[in-house]
Amino acid sequence: MSASNEKLALTMEFPPETEQPNVYPLSWHAQSTKMEEVWAASLREAWDPSKLPWDTFDVSTYTWEERESIAYWWTLLSVFDASAPPVFASAFIKTYENHEEDPVRRCFFSVTRDEQNHEQMCGLAITKLLEHPDPITYQPKTEIGKALQKNAKWLYYNGGRYWAGYKQAVPKYSLAVLFSSFLMGEIAAATIFHQMAAGCTEPVFKEGFRNIGRDEGRHMAICMALMERDYPNLPKEDAATITKQVRAGYLFLSAVLFEPPADFWDLPEDFIANQRKGEEIARGAGFHIPAYEAKLENWKNAMLNLKGVLDRYDIPFPAIPEVGISGQEVTDIEMKDIIPVF
Repeated sequence: MSASNEKLALTMEFPPETEQPNVYPLSWHAQSTKMEEVWAASLREAWDPSKLPWDTFDVSTYTWEERESIAYWWTLLSVFDASAPPVFASAFIKTYENHEEDPVRRCFFSVTRDEQNHEQMCGLAITKLLEHPDPITYQPKTEIGKALQKNAKWLYYNGGRYWAGYKQAVPKYSLAVLFSSFLMGEIAAATIFHQMAAGCTEPVFKEGFRNIGRDEGRHMAICMALMERDYPNLPKEDAATITKQVRAGYLFLSAVLFEPPADFWDLPEDFIANQRKGEEIARGAGFHIPAYEAKLENWKNAMLNLKGVLDRYDIPFPAIPEVGISGQEVTDIEMKDIIPVF
């Protein structure tokens, strides 16, 4: 019999310590009242994307240009929201391996579940609009549809490059670093979804955006509670990593919340022009995508809000020249450095 199958119980009274990180042994410590409140809210506010008023959504009232343009926006969102369930599932597992307190584990579970809802919302909208469950194999019916599908294929290519890096990052970084990246996406996402809920004319989209915005607000509360707990004793090396991650997060999430920076995203030259044309068509159909200046203002406000949080803990904020924010210069960002999700 090999040493790995040795019957230790025959040689000692108590077993050796379990090698860590490991989900065992489990404990159910609970120090965070705020986390308990967020968990309770997640149960009260649970929703099912399939139960939204889809019966009121008559796609025949839209032209194919409008349908393909609106479906493109949901496809763009899915680049981020369809990756979010496995991304947060990885972080959820880490909370067990780190033996986090019980309400923290439950809150990360709630985020994973929420993001699954957001992914389903994308899929339902795309399938209804295109009468096809996959925007990549769909056969476009208009010229703008063809241009936007090309955009989507490049977006998925770029998004796929960060997944391998993320899988390597989760074991390497502390939760304190991970949720600093999560927070930035949640701040900006909560803003844009509330705006789209207010501006959309289609009832099913209005209600979907309202639910998603509420979810993002809860996620933001989780990140803030963890920061208040952990950041007062944050190691200096983690603070430096967070500065870099904020810059990386801005570059990555700009693709959905603003416009993708050309020097970071690998995109064709006509990408921005195609996207702007599609957004204009969607807005004309009553699908309220914020225009360029509104996106710029949203991103700037989100960055300033995050800066206010990090300033409390003396964590240097990176320069974000694209929205007029000065700070520490961070230039060596690659896809493999990306942690944040949406």
